[in-house]
Amino acid sequence: MAASVNNNPQNKPPENNWRNTLYTIIFEADTPAGKLFDEVLILAILLSIIVVMLDSVSSFAVIYGGLFYSMEWIFTILFTVEYLLRLICVGRPTRYATSFFGVIDLLAILPTYLSLMLPGSQYLVVIRGLRLLRVFRVLKLAQYMGEADLLIRALRASRRKITLFLFTVLTLVVILGSLMYVIEGAESGFTSIPRSIYWAIITLTTVGYGDIVPETNLGQALASVIMIIWYRSSNIAVPTGIVTSEITFASRYSKGRVCLNCRFEGHDVDAKFCKRCGAEL
Repeated sequence: MAASVNNNPQNKPPENNWRNTLYTIIFEADTPAGKLFDEVLILAILLSIIVVMLDSVSSFAVIYGGLFYSMEWIFTILFTVEYLLRLICVGRPTRYATSFFGVIDLLAILPTYLSLMLPGSQYLVVIRGLRLLRVFRVLKLAQYMGEADLLIRALRASRRKITLFLFTVLTLVVILGSLMYVIEGAESGFTSIPRSIYWAIITLTTVGYGDIVPETNLGQALASVIMIIWYRSSNIAVPTGIVTSEITFASRYSKGRVCLNCRFEGHDVDAKFCKRCGAEL
């Protein structure tokens, strides 16, 4: 089990020993208790998502609707207790509650409670819509996977390169779309430059809906060259190379385990002691 993403907003550890122990179990996955907590919670999240999906199937809802309703309340109570425990063990509950994962935790349990405050048949449609927000629980999985945090940091580090790459792609689709508009014309479905640009986008991405196709020999030759060159080079090699290089760099400077004494996260992977306070990691 990968180390969980630390979302603790406080700068110093809790004074109470039981709060410190609770924090270690909930926010750290380097201990046996922390690993067990994450594993149980991930299993509960996956099961709750499956229940939501099955409940949306009318044939299952008719037969097992009561069971799904009971299970939903069990999961809601479980996630409510987990949410409250997180607020208790951190030093600044308000800051955690307004953080990204704090909001996601709240959205995961709020719709079920809101359904109790909206009784009456006239609100059934609204309640049904609110229940769909429970799918936000899938986002809770991200905070328990260290690899996800590594990927996010790599994407952030490569955002300028990716932006330049996307700008280049935008320039190419405008040029290729305009060129195809001149070659094919309205007779082949290329009625305007924007529509031709749409064709260039679905061609470069190798989607190929087939609603617009070149009919002239020159147009088909150009389309073939575009698909072969783009698929073999830019579509895969450039974005993958950019992100991979950043992941390699980020993995060398992973934050590693969080210091329980000062909560500093900037340690090397092989660090044994905290570089800020000297405490053993």
